[in-house]
This record gives sequence, C-alpha cells and structure tokens, in this order.
Amino acid sequence: MDKQLDGYRWLVVEDETMVLLMIEDMLADMGCVSVASAATCEQALKLIASQSFDAALLDMNLNGARSDSVAEALAARGVPFIFCTGSDMLDVAPKFRHHPVLRKPFSYKELLDRVSHLHLPAR
Repeated sequence: MDKQLDGYRWLVVEDETMVLLMIEDMLADMGCVSVASAATCEQALKLIASQSFDAALLDMNLNGARSDSVAEALAARGVPFIFCTGSDMLDVAPKFRHHPVLRKPFSYKELLDRVSHLHLPAR
C-alpha cells in the first residue's frame, strides 16, 4: 500500500468501534507509526494535552456531543485535522469550515485524497 504517512502519529476521535478499526487499518496501510484513539471529547482532550500528534481525524458527533472543543484544542496546537461525519456537512462550525471533511462511509482512496491535502510536518 501507499506509505504516504510513514512515520506520522495520528489521533483518531471516533465513537463507533467498527469505523475506528477501519480507520486504524487504513492509516496503518498508509504507514502511520502510531494511531491513538478516543471515543469521547474528554478522552481526546486528555490525549492532546499529554501527547503530540502530527494530524487527526475527528468525528463531528460523538454520542450526541459535538467535537468542537477537540477541534479547538487541535487547532491551538497547530495539528491539522480532517472532520469525519455521517450527517450533513453543514454541521461543521463556521470557524472550522476550511478543514477537510470526509463523509461516512468513505473509502481508502477518499481518505488518502484528504490526507494528501493536509499540511503535515516534514519527515
């Protein structure tokens, strides 16, 4: 597979286990060395405070809670991220509309396309 993400550390914030496993597999196939995951905003915020990430994939709705606080924490640290949603893409808060969005379900090729447009740190 494509090793475009060789050596990168990702945070995946996703509350659906099957979707999380699919994303982890896709990122591993792209070469990620580390994928941390969180199912709630609280878990994600703790990980962001205690670890460094090169990028993140962020579900917009975590068991009914909007993930805006996680997006703000990532943006404050300069971590590029992709929103992921199974609902209307207009649900993205206006201040985050410049971030890429993946609509669930998505394919490996769609994820790879969004990743290729992120401004990742040089490796």
